[in-house]
Amino acid sequence: MPVSFLRARWTRVIRTRRSMLPLVLLAVLLISGGYTFAQFRQDNSGLEGLRGEQGDPVEVPPQDLPDRNLAGCHWLYTSVRREAMGAGWHTDYPWAQRHLLLRLSELTKTRVSWLSHDVPHVWLVRLTDDALFNCPYLMASDVGTIGLSRDEAIRLRMYLEKGGFLWVDDFWGEAAWSQWTRELAKAMPADEYPIEDVPLSDPLFHTMLEVKKVPQVTNIRFWRSTGGRTTSERGAETAVPHLRAIRDKHHNIIVVMTFNTDVSDSWEREGEDPEFFYQFSPYGYALGIDVMLYAMTH
Repeated sequence: MPVSFLRARWTRVIRTRRSMLPLVLLAVLLISGGYTFAQFRQDNSGLEGLRGEQGDPVEVPPQDLPDRNLAGCHWLYTSVRREAMGAGWHTDYPWAQRHLLLRLSELTKTRVSWLSHDVPHVWLVRLTDDALFNCPYLMASDVGTIGLSRDEAIRLRMYLEKGGFLWVDDFWGEAAWSQWTRELAKAMPADEYPIEDVPLSDPLFHTMLEVKKVPQVTNIRFWRSTGGRTTSERGAETAVPHLRAIRDKHHNIIVVMTFNTDVSDSWEREGEDPEFFYQFSPYGYALGIDVMLYAMTH
């Protein structure tokens, strides 16, 4: 299915599920709502007072999940350095994933777990929380600031080797890349789990929608400050966006890294500016839906 078709049909965007009801006709896949992760005791101490990027209270995983439908998980990590326009773990939480899951529920038959009408659950989870093992996938942004403890590295490796899936996004430039890969190597050493650029011929890019390039999405503040004239937040250093990955022993992708791009902002900010939406959101959603369907079927 070409992205141009998506773009043509997406003519009115607001934060309500009803605005996208005609797109339900595009649903072509039936994704099982059940997951095999065991339920564990939750430790939510210290999370209740935290807030997301736009001031929303965080969602703490409950002792008993409300259902086994698809819910989002956002990684609560510790930052050990700063990046321009970054906000650490707060970045893109929770509305990026909420919007992605909402559109996934409309474009496919994926059963999503709802916090309220048209608002999917997106839990905030630490690697040391047993709630991690209820997460079918885990997302984080601004990971060029991250620091991993030994215990966190052990838990991340355990999660991925038990069948989890990680997508990190919105980190720019060589300093951020070096920080992220150095910390990731504590859990997934490069000699065992090499990082590769994923070619556009890979099935990941064709799960449902035909993605013909890795979109470079800038955050909406940078886009406004430059009048939309450029998408590279660090000039020539970050001119080329990448989708890099780690594969398991069966050659399935288990970690996706969208680098030199902020794909999450194409979801989070979808309704804030029509020009921003038309420039970025159809392509960001196409990639997001393909990655999500890949994660749930591999």
